[in-house]
Amino acid sequence: MGFLKRILRTGGPDTTTKEASPASFQQLSEDELRTHLGIATYGAFELTNAIRPSYDLQVVPRQGFRRDEYVDDASSTSVPVLMAAASRNNLMHLFMDLIESLGPVVDVVLETSHQSGQGHNDLYREHIDMPVLKSTLWDFEDLLLNDGCTGIAIVNPRRKQEVQFDEHKLLITYGDPLKDFEKSFIAHDVYPDADIRFVTEAEHVHSSNEKYQHQFEVLKTRLGMDDSW
Repeated sequence: MGFLKRILRTGGPDTTTKEASPASFQQLSEDELRTHLGIATYGAFELTNAIRPSYDLQVVPRQGFRRDEYVDDASSTSVPVLMAAASRNNLMHLFMDLIESLGPVVDVVLETSHQSGQGHNDLYREHIDMPVLKSTLWDFEDLLLNDGCTGIAIVNPRRKQEVQFDEHKLLITYGDPLKDFEKSFIAHDVYPDADIRFVTEAEHVHSSNEKYQHQFEVLKTRLGMDDSW
């Protein structure tokens, strides 16, 4: 499965960093770890290869979305948010439907954490036509679904709306109104669930490999993001 990178931070828009117990992974034998990483389904929910929950299943993955709020510390303004988890067979089609509502021309942000120890790097591309973008993203479906070091956000700065497909393979929509996003979720059988918890809210592991790092470089070039990182 390539290299694994332990993440001890939470990724929700209004959560705070917290320490996660190291016992879940550090005390496992190689066979126990291999078995856990090989589990891709929890009930009807299928994970991508990018992420696995903690060994003690502090959070059991399931499909659904909930409302949240992002608060900008600098301006004290708040932005409504929907956070969602969708099963693997549903995920890419749902993402494509969500970004369609952003309009015919959008900006794109690619996020990478392939360079271990250097945190996250963001690459920005302005003004790309939606049909061109969607065609390109379908070409890189494997990378977007299965690389735990790649995230992408599609932004309409004029509307102040954004759809994020993060490295945990969660879908996060920002901005007001959220009505069209909610319709897309429900159309794909992703229903509101105020009590849902996401893998980012407990210890978890990310997976990547050299193949995906190379594919990321190709995607970066296809999107016109040739700046070094």
